[in-house]
Amino acid sequence: MQTLGLITVVMVALGFAYTNGFHDSANAIATSVSTRALTPRAALVMAGVMNLVGAYVGLKLGGGVTKSIVNGIIATPPKGAGGLVVVFALLAGAILWNLITWYFGLPSSSSHALIGGMVGAGLAAGLTVHWGGVWSKVVLPMLVSPMVGFVLAFALMVAILWGFRRRRPGPVTRGFRMSQTVSAAGMALGHGIQDAQKTMGVVMLALIAGGHATNKSPVPWWALLTTALSISLGTYAGGWRIMRTLGRRIIELDPPRGFAAETVASLVLYFTAFIYPAPVSTTHIITGSIMGAGATRGRNAVRWGVAKNIVYAWCMTIPAAAVCAAAVYYVVHPIFV
Repeated sequence: MQTLGLITVVMVALGFAYTNGFHDSANAIATSVSTRALTPRAALVMAGVMNLVGAYVGLKLGGGVTKSIVNGIIATPPKGAGGLVVVFALLAGAILWNLITWYFGLPSSSSHALIGGMVGAGLAAGLTVHWGGVWSKVVLPMLVSPMVGFVLAFALMVAILWGFRRRRPGPVTRGFRMSQTVSAAGMALGHGIQDAQKTMGVVMLALIAGGHATNKSPVPWWALLTTALSISLGTYAGGWRIMRTLGRRIIELDPPRGFAAETVASLVLYFTAFIYPAPVSTTHIITGSIMGAGATRGRNAVRWGVAKNIVYAWCMTIPAAAVCAAAVYYVVHPIFV
């Protein structure tokens, strides 16, 4: 019975990875699609492949984000059915919030939905929540990373405008449209490095609860492969509602600004994967970068009303996903434990 429960929870984790893919695919490709640097289908294929590569690279070069999920947010779930229910509830809460925000086209964070699910299920189960880890690894990067993306993208765009000020607009636009193929691939790679590690961390929590691993065990090869494939398939399915919000509703992007936003967002993702390992939100970073690059056109170029709604969704994600996960736990726990 416990083996069946473990298989079920792992399948739900892969389902979360799939929703992460179609929910966050816009992060990697919205700017390149909106500027017509890539066709939607070509962009989705490229993003799916780079997510797969990023999952492997992120784990093999340290796996710091996976370790943060396993050890840094809540105490290790107990072995047995009780622990599996905790992992199931945190995943169900995150998936539910992902679907709600996808329906309304809001680029909220799948990462923070997962963290909120962990906190909500952990509190409902009476587990210790590592509030210091939540602050340093989640809340602080949530506040800082969009601002860093905004400032650096603004600065890079100013440098681009100055460096190409004497060039004809037509050739410059065509050149940056081609360059966006590289910057979009870099963004998709960063998404795979970050987000695949988070799901692998939850799979490890399920294996620990099922008695098949400890918090020091390496990630099995099959967990790496299935997680990466799930995110890649979800990415290929596409998140068109969110893509429209990021690519067109915040600001009308041109190729140079799209390139600046994607380049900065990629660099921030790499920094938080390898230098300061933290489960940051790719959504927050690319959104802040898009706003920063767009702000070089003037204050009125950014549709601040849309940006305000996005920030509201950011602020709601962790508590809302926590409530969803706690509700699932209270429903499921009496049935299976």
